[in-house]
Amino acid sequence: MVPRLLGLLLVLVSVVPAAGCVLAFADWLPTGVARYEEYRTAERCAAAPAPGVWREDCLREVELDVVGTVVERRARNSDYQATVSGERFRGELDFGDPGPLLNTLRAGDRVVAAVWRGDVVALAKDGLRQKTSEEPRDEPQMTAAGGTGLGLLALTGLAFGAVRLVAPRRLGPFTWRRSGRTLFFTNLGAAFGVGLVTVWTGLPWQVTTPAILAVVLGVGHFSLRAPAGSR
Repeated sequence: MVPRLLGLLLVLVSVVPAAGCVLAFADWLPTGVARYEEYRTAERCAAAPAPGVWREDCLREVELDVVGTVVERRARNSDYQATVSGERFRGELDFGDPGPLLNTLRAGDRVVAAVWRGDVVALAKDGLRQKTSEEPRDEPQMTAAGGTGLGLLALTGLAFGAVRLVAPRRLGPFTWRRSGRTLFFTNLGAAFGVGLVTVWTGLPWQVTTPAILAVVLGVGHFSLRAPAGSR
């Protein structure tokens, strides 16, 4: 009875990564690609902004005052932030790293902010410019890699769960120790590895899914066929 309950639990839990896979390819990926393209082709705002209007499709430069900065390097969860204030905006801006501009800023400095659709996408001062975390990135490869990894995780959970439901006494290689552990970490490594490599090399995001599938299915083939005594 326990194997069948575990199998049912695996099937139910697999719905979560399956939903994530669908969202990645049906929503996050096309939305991210479209947003980056719209940002890339955005023109500079020609006219003065209407009173009270902050969200514009054009790129506008506004002056802001630096209230304070946070540059904390930690092994995990480093904080890189700047608190800014101006006539139309006040708040915290997040950055991915401390340079080249953030670590030179001090309270009271005046910076020029690039604003697009209500988000401060970059700060500039004295010839130095740094992107904030709000700037659209041309990195659809990571979204595709994450979606593929979630899809494979869902398929693995469904397969292992189905075997427990149909043949609870004949699990064969469909156990964590025999093949599950190998498949899980191979999937995780392939998703991150292929995603990063395709981003760094500029390969199109359409390459990521076939590459990840090739790695995981190849390892899975040998892992599922390996005799029980070899593990």
